[in-house]
Amino acid sequence: MSSETADKGPIIGIRHLQAALLFLCICVNYIGRNNVSVALVAMTNAATTNPDFPEYDWTEVQKSYILSSFYWGYVITQFPAGFLVRRIGAKNVLMICTVLTTVLSALTPYFISWGGWEAFCVLRVSVGLSQGLMFPGLLAHIAKWSPPKDRNRIGVITYAGAACGLLLAMAISGLIAEGPMGWPGIYYITAGLCGVWCILWLVLAADNAPSSRWITRAECELIERSMQRTDGFHAQKIPIPWRAIWTSVPFYALLTVSASQSWSGSTMNQQTPAYMRGVLDMDIKSNALYSALPYLAMWGMSFVYLIIADLIMAKKWMTLNMMRKSLNTVSSWGPAALLVWIGFLDKEQTTLAIALMTIKSGIGAGDGLGSIITVIDMSPNHAGMVMAIVNGLSTILSLLTPLVVGVVVTDTSSRVQWQIIFGLTAAILFVGNLVYIIWGSTDLQRWDAVDFLKPRDVERSPTELKSSSKQAKDVPSKQLEY
Repeated sequence: MSSETADKGPIIGIRHLQAALLFLCICVNYIGRNNVSVALVAMTNAATTNPDFPEYDWTEVQKSYILSSFYWGYVITQFPAGFLVRRIGAKNVLMICTVLTTVLSALTPYFISWGGWEAFCVLRVSVGLSQGLMFPGLLAHIAKWSPPKDRNRIGVITYAGAACGLLLAMAISGLIAEGPMGWPGIYYITAGLCGVWCILWLVLAADNAPSSRWITRAECELIERSMQRTDGFHAQKIPIPWRAIWTSVPFYALLTVSASQSWSGSTMNQQTPAYMRGVLDMDIKSNALYSALPYLAMWGMSFVYLIIADLIMAKKWMTLNMMRKSLNTVSSWGPAALLVWIGFLDKEQTTLAIALMTIKSGIGAGDGLGSIITVIDMSPNHAGMVMAIVNGLSTILSLLTPLVVGVVVTDTSSRVQWQIIFGLTAAILFVGNLVYIIWGSTDLQRWDAVDFLKPRDVERSPTELKSSSKQAKDVPSKQLEY
């Protein structure tokens, strides 16, 4: 093996297979998370779906409880997920997450027939508890498998799963509900998809490059050397620099922009079917299909943003910091302006409303490269825990959005009430990105270094005592090379 081959490694390798598996992980779990918004319309309006299955007369407030209950569980397991990833590894955490989603999805129709909307809420809380493990596990896994030069690509491949999952949840749920399986089929098919992913993950995934049975030596050396890791690195128990994290200004900027995006995502993902049914007067089949269009745009545009980001970095037109903030500004302020416009449209302008919602979601696809991957830029060693904190706190807003909508939108056909929701969401997006522009940073933080803390605080295995980390020498707030 030549040194050149070792330096470059394979162009397409096991690291990209891990990204594809993570893409599918987000996809199937997002179907399980978001199919409820379409299913809820089918379950409460049998005239628009297969009438052979039960119909429930739930109030708008009860529906808002059902929609928000996922986040009641989701917010609880974010912090434990960060510790669990460190204890048992990202592979096991993501497996637990998806196995639980599989089982709970399969049980959903039985729970509803037994206990009504209250039981539905309990089950959705349980799904939230399981999926709260997902993003800390994802970020930790990407951090272990992504050399800096591949980080944008691997990150985009992975996070494209969110748009794909949302697309499928919206596009196929209405069709399934109208078919012979009725609305229960939405949950059975979701369980089947999650189960297939679990088998693939069990066979093909590994916590890190050295532990993979499928990886070549050249690719393993490429990954480990690019992140300045030495023999035995993955066996080290690196203490979390809590004080440094909680006093980090870039960390708070990242938290703020994440919270604003969480509010926007929760509002649009869960409320789009209700808005299209109430204001635009669309039936469930066309509702589901048109609700899916924004996520198709989001999926496609995420790769357009990747091409733009790669070109910017290859030509060195911007620094990494400027590139991420520029993409995030476009993907936050553009949708904010369009949301205000959408709020003034009614059923006489249905085509324009759908077009603007599609454009809004496509433009918003840049937040993955713009801010989410910044977690790994700032701290690859603590990416799972940092993501657990950021995602956990920002999810509190996701928990509140259905409740706010339930209070403000008492009549789903009222355009004025939806204007308030869209205007509030636009304002939150604007402020969140402004904070990120001023105080955010992609610099590798000093507290990410293995020996940032006192040497005695870092537990090492016997094989690691013969090699010391070089990270501390290279992290005085300088950016990674791309």
